[in-house]
Amino acid sequence: MPYRRTPAVQERLDATRASIVEATQALVAERGYAGCSVALVAAGAGVATGTVYRHFPDKAALFTEVFRVATQREVDAVAAAAAAPGTVAERVEACVSTFARRALRAPRMAYALIAEPVDPQVEAERLTYRRAYRDIFAALIDDAVTAGHLPAQDAQVSAAAVVGAMAEALVVPLHAGAASRRTVPELTAFVVRSIGALP
Repeated sequence: MPYRRTPAVQERLDATRASIVEATQALVAERGYAGCSVALVAAGAGVATGTVYRHFPDKAALFTEVFRVATQREVDAVAAAAAAPGTVAERVEACVSTFARRALRAPRMAYALIAEPVDPQVEAERLTYRRAYRDIFAALIDDAVTAGHLPAQDAQVSAAAVVGAMAEALVVPLHAGAASRRTVPELTAFVVRSIGALP
């Protein structure tokens, strides 16, 4: 008869996996992707290095999971800003401001999520989430064009450009760990102008 894990065993395994992911997130927030190792993760989670490898086959798989969890929180926050009431300009401003301010509050983690060189597996996950951000802005732009609140444009192209502009504008401040107090308002104003919205 094949072995079946009891609910108690599965619960322990799930708790261990969660603690590994949490420890990795804390390390990335402190040291970035390059500054983390599986040994440091194991120490932070209070487990043996071999235990980490029982849950994740390699560092890339572990960081892909961490990237997925961390980025989904940010995407959800931007999506909530997009769903709030207001004019097109106000909703776009809210999305950009939410993205930028959250990134600047956790610069090391945000730099790792946005721009730090990573393994190809993690980079593929990064592109998936860039598309998620693009889709949020594309839906906003498309609805506004249909309603006559924005000039005619390809919503997918405009949204991709917005996401690229947000990431590019924040790379240096995040890497340096400091941003001008004008960074967020100037970025939001630029994005609103770029899609043709009236402030």
